[in-house]
Amino acid sequence: MSDQNMIENRTFDEIEVGETASIVRTLGERDIQLFALVSGDVNPAHLDADYAATDLFRRVIAHGMWGGGLISAVLGTELPGPGAIYLSQSLRFTRPVGLGDTITASVTVAEKRPEHRIVLFDCRCTNQDGDVVISGQAEVKAPTEKVRRPRAALPEVQLRDHDGYRRLIELTSSGTPESTAVAHPCSPAAISAVVEAADAKLITPILVGPEARIRKAAQEAGKDIAGFRLIDADHSHDAAAKAVALIRSGEARLLMKGSLHTDELMGAVVPSATGLRTERRISHAYVMDVPDHPTPLIITDAAINIAPTLVEKADIIRNAIDLAHVIGIEEPKVAILAAVETVNPDMPSTLEAAALCKMADRGQITGGLLDGPLAFDNAISAAAASEKGIVSPVAGKAEILVVPNLEAGNMLAKQLTFLGGADAAGIVLGARVPIILTSRADSLRTRLASCAVAVLMARAATKAAPGLPESARA
Repeated sequence: MSDQNMIENRTFDEIEVGETASIVRTLGERDIQLFALVSGDVNPAHLDADYAATDLFRRVIAHGMWGGGLISAVLGTELPGPGAIYLSQSLRFTRPVGLGDTITASVTVAEKRPEHRIVLFDCRCTNQDGDVVISGQAEVKAPTEKVRRPRAALPEVQLRDHDGYRRLIELTSSGTPESTAVAHPCSPAAISAVVEAADAKLITPILVGPEARIRKAAQEAGKDIAGFRLIDADHSHDAAAKAVALIRSGEARLLMKGSLHTDELMGAVVPSATGLRTERRISHAYVMDVPDHPTPLIITDAAINIAPTLVEKADIIRNAIDLAHVIGIEEPKVAILAAVETVNPDMPSTLEAAALCKMADRGQITGGLLDGPLAFDNAISAAAASEKGIVSPVAGKAEILVVPNLEAGNMLAKQLTFLGGADAAGIVLGARVPIILTSRADSLRTRLASCAVAVLMARAATKAAPGLPESARA
């Protein structure tokens, strides 16, 4: 083993007055987040850039004890090192430490007291300009036995901040809440989702369902629904039909699933005469916020179309491209997924992928860059695509993942959610209005993101066709 992989102490007898040791660290946002997570100190001066800009130092600064921790690291790993016992520490904070500052933490032996093996250390931290940011003195009981051991390997830590959803919700911060017909919100979870979205000023809900059950659910959830319009319905099917009727009449601009099954809601949506169909195939999409992935991932379709045909897949892609545009992706990269990245006549999904790409080449699908077939790894990993020799503007950079069938989409989304820590905001596209799908298992952040996406879609439709009545807009 090399010396850098070993940790070795200095015993009391070895330590000399004037001896010094130091470590150097550059402060990053991740350091601040980790320190806040471990300590519980969520002071906005450290974590909220908008607040910090109005505070004394006009910028995000590190927790003071982050620098103190560097001094502790020197004493525990360098001088004296393993076997040292911390007895006391004084600290004086003279300058703030900001993002990007490089801090040198050093300790210098000031005095040795043989009677109890006590060593006094002068401690200080300086920044890249040589300015002292922290000074103080430590009292340490030094070890008597020599220790030399391998350095402990630290675990890899993953921070899941879901900034993608925060940005989505921020996009809806201005504007009037959208009138939303909520079908059958008869469970505490469904009522909570509605109230949370209303409190966030995303929607103005109209609750449609059995009145007694809705009020009971609100009471169980501890939510006040006195300010919401309530339309009585006999049962879930009746609630779905009446909610759709509110959309058709122009009284509501969004449709939201309550505690009924998705197929019950869609049963009221799909009829040509009384539903919300357009010329487009109706499809489902998840907007996935995956930790450490730079952009949202749109996965389609995981809830509506079981085994879509080539024609239906073309519409599914068009719907997903429209969604990508609304959330700020100007020319989304669309990967049509299969098990392999080559066309295989024995695998129909690869043939359809190739045909869809040719349709895009001929202008039948516009607004995005298509490539396929691509295996999942080649779609999202540039390294995997390079290893296979795939040269493509989409491979390794995909923002929309088009799955071959519902089962594949459902499995992929749930794998990312339960193994990868992703959040999945669900929405139904291709109807006259966006349809919000939420689940009891969704976090508050996910429920608000689903509503935010629908609000953005509705506002985009209004801008695209400002002169049309609501019932005529696709």
